[in-house]
Amino acid sequence: MTAPDTQTPSTTAVVDGVVWDFGNVLIRWDPLPAIAAGIGDADARAFLESYDFGSWNYAQDAGRTWAQALTVLENEAPEWIAAGAAYVDNFPLSLLGPVPGTHDLVRELAAAGFPQLGLTNWSAELYPHAPATYDVIGLLREVVVSGEVCLAKPDPAIYRLVAERAGIPLERLAFVDDSVANVAAAAALGMQAFQFTGAEQLRRDLLALGLPVTAL
Repeated sequence: MTAPDTQTPSTTAVVDGVVWDFGNVLIRWDPLPAIAAGIGDADARAFLESYDFGSWNYAQDAGRTWAQALTVLENEAPEWIAAGAAYVDNFPLSLLGPVPGTHDLVRELAAAGFPQLGLTNWSAELYPHAPATYDVIGLLREVVVSGEVCLAKPDPAIYRLVAERAGIPLERLAFVDDSVANVAAAAALGMQAFQFTGAEQLRRDLLALGLPVTAL
C-alpha cells in the first residue's frame, strides 16, 4: 500500500518511523457483535467465556485459513461451530470504528511526511475489510499483515520483517500496541515501544520522541 510522497523526517527526532498496531489502537475491535449477529447475544457471550477464542483466532492471525479453523472448532467443540461461522460471516460487525484520537495522530505525522507503517495480527482473508473501511490506513507506507506472512506478534521475526520493509533499523522505530506481550517483544529488540492506553498519553510519548505532532 503506497502513501503520498513524503518529506525527510526531522533530524531532531529520536526515531525515524512509527509502527502502528491496528486492533484497539487504530480500530476498535470486539468479536462479540459479529458472533451475536448469528447466534444471539447470550450464546455469543457463553461461547467467548467457555471456549479459548483468543488462541483459536490467533492461529488464523498466524496464517491458518478460516476453513481449517472451522474444522478444528468442529472437532474440538462442535456445539460452537455456528458461533465460529457467525464470526466469519459477520466479521465487519466486529469493527466498531476508530479508536478516539489515534487517527488524528496518523494524519498529523503523514502531513509532516513522517514515515509510518502498520504491523497487525490479522487473518489474511479478513484483513481487506480494514483498508476498505478506514482510509487512514492508506496514509501508512506499508502494512505487514501477520496472516499474509504467516508470522504473528510477538514472534521477533515479524518485527524484523517490518523494519526490513521500512528500511529503518529496529532501534530507530517507535512501536505502538495495546498488548503487553507485543510491546515487551518489541522493546527486547531495541524498538522504542509503547503500550497504548489512550491517544492523549500516546501524543505525549510521541512528542517526547521529538515527533511532529502538536501538544494538546
